[in-house]
Amino acid sequence: MDLPRSSGVLLHITSLPTSFGIGDLGPAAYRFADFLEEADQQVWQVLPLVPTGKGHSPYSSPSTFAGNPLLISPEVLLENGLLQPEDLADRPAFSEERVHFETVVAYKSALLRRAFERFEATGTETDHNALAVFHEANADWLDDYALFTALKSSYAEVPWTDWPQPLARREQQALAAARQQEAQTIRFHIFTQFLFHRQWEALHAYCHARNIRILGDLPIYVAHDSADVWANPDLFHLGAAGHPTVVAGVPPDYFSATGQRWGNPIYRWDVMQKHNFAWWTQRLDRALTLFDLLRLDHFRGFAAYWEVPAKEETAINGRWVNAPGLALFQQVEKTLGRLPLLAENLGIITDEVTALMKHFGFSGMAVLQFAFGQDADMEFLPHNFTPNLVAYTGTHDNDTLIGWWTQAASTRDAEAEARERTYAHQYLNLDPADEREVHWRCIRLLMGSVARLVVTPLQDILGLGSEARMNTPGTESGNWTWRVHPDQLTQEHIFRLKALTRIYGRSVVKNPMIDIE
Repeated sequence: MDLPRSSGVLLHITSLPTSFGIGDLGPAAYRFADFLEEADQQVWQVLPLVPTGKGHSPYSSPSTFAGNPLLISPEVLLENGLLQPEDLADRPAFSEERVHFETVVAYKSALLRRAFERFEATGTETDHNALAVFHEANADWLDDYALFTALKSSYAEVPWTDWPQPLARREQQALAAARQQEAQTIRFHIFTQFLFHRQWEALHAYCHARNIRILGDLPIYVAHDSADVWANPDLFHLGAAGHPTVVAGVPPDYFSATGQRWGNPIYRWDVMQKHNFAWWTQRLDRALTLFDLLRLDHFRGFAAYWEVPAKEETAINGRWVNAPGLALFQQVEKTLGRLPLLAENLGIITDEVTALMKHFGFSGMAVLQFAFGQDADMEFLPHNFTPNLVAYTGTHDNDTLIGWWTQAASTRDAEAEARERTYAHQYLNLDPADEREVHWRCIRLLMGSVARLVVTPLQDILGLGSEARMNTPGTESGNWTWRVHPDQLTQEHIFRLKALTRIYGRSVVKNPMIDIE
C-alpha cells in the first residue's frame, strides 16, 4: 500500500456527537472532518459501515454490501425536504455518552418511513430518476439485500433457515411471489440505501477536499444470518437445511484455553476459485468505492484458517486449512488494479502470511499496547518498526491507553504484569509524576517512528479511561456504544496533535517551525 508519511484518527461514525442518539453522516461528521484538517491529520479510520447484527456489532452484519440506515442524518433529510421540523419534534431525550440501540432503532426507523412516504408523494422526477440509477448500478447485491430484509421483517426476524422452505431454498416461484407481495417494503429498503449512499458520498467528497482519506474496515467472514449467505449458499460450507457444517474461529492460545469459536460459516474456496473469485472481487470493489484505504480484518485467514466442526461448543477441536490467498488477490488485482490494503496481521503470524503480504505490498499493523510483554526484539516496539507499517496506540478491540495503563491485565500473572509495567516505564522514559501524560508520551513515540502511517483512537487523544472502550472481544453486551461528548474536543487537542504531526514530518506542511497556534 502506497502511504505517504502521515497520521490519522480512529473514530467510528456512531461515536460522533448528535442529538439523535447515535452518530451519523450529518453536521457532526463534517465538524469532525474540520477537526482533522485543523490538526493536520490526513486519515480518518472508521469501522464497517454496514447494518449491525448480533450485539449491534458492525462485524456481524446482515449484509457486507449495504450501508447502515442508522447512520443516515435526519438533519440532512430536513435540508433535503424529506423531513419537516415537526417530524423531529418528538425526539426522545437521548444520552450524549452512550448509544441505546433499541431506542435509536425505533426512532430512526419511524423517521425513515416518513421520509420515504414524502419522497413517494412529492419527490421530483429528477429524484426518482436518481434512485432508479442507483438501484440499477447496485442491483447485483441490492435486490437480494432488500428482499432479505423485507422477509426478515415479515418473519419476526428469525434466521432465514427458519423461513418457509421454498424461500429458504430460494425457489424461483416463491421468490417471485415474495417480491410482488413485499414490493413496497423492498422499495423502502432500496430507498434507505440510496439515502445512505448519497450522504456518504457527500461526506467523502468533503474529506477529499480537505486532503483527508477514509480508511475503512472489512471483516474476513460474513454472518450466517445474512443476505450474503442466503443469496449464495453454494459459496459456503452448509448442510441440506442451510446450517453451517463448519465454522470459523481461532485455536486455543495464551489468552484463551478454549480458543474463540466465532460461528461464521466457512467459505468454499474451491467453488469461489472456479468462479474466478467473482464474489470477492465484487465485495472488494464495493468497499473500495466507499473507502480510499481498506483494512482486512484477520488477514491470517487468507493463508490458512482455523476450521471448527459446527457441532463443537468451543474452538479446541479444530484444524488448520490452507486458503488460496495468493490466487485470490492475483485475480482481484487483475480486475481492480493494485489494492490499497492494510492487513490486520496481529496474533501468531506464520511465514506464509508474511510472504503473502510482501508479495502484494500490503502494509501490516503494530499495536503499542502489545509491545512491552516480551523483550527488546518485540516487533511492536517502535525501534523495530519498518516503514510499510500502520502503527496504533490501540484498536477498537483494545482498552484505551489510560485504561490499559491503570488496569491490571486479567490474562497475566502479577509477576508478568509488574515486569511489563517496569519495561514500559523505562521505554517511555516516564517518571511516576508524568503518568497523567502517558497517552501523549505514547502518541509522540509512534509519531517519531519510521511507520509511514500512525493512527490514534480519539479516546487516546482525549486521555479517556476504560469507560470509553469501544469493544471487549468475547463479550456480547455493552459494546459499540461509546460516544464522544461535544465538549470534549478542544483547541488544546488540535494544538498538541498538530504540533506532533508537524514536528515528525507527518503533515502536508513540512516546516516544523511554522506557527501552529
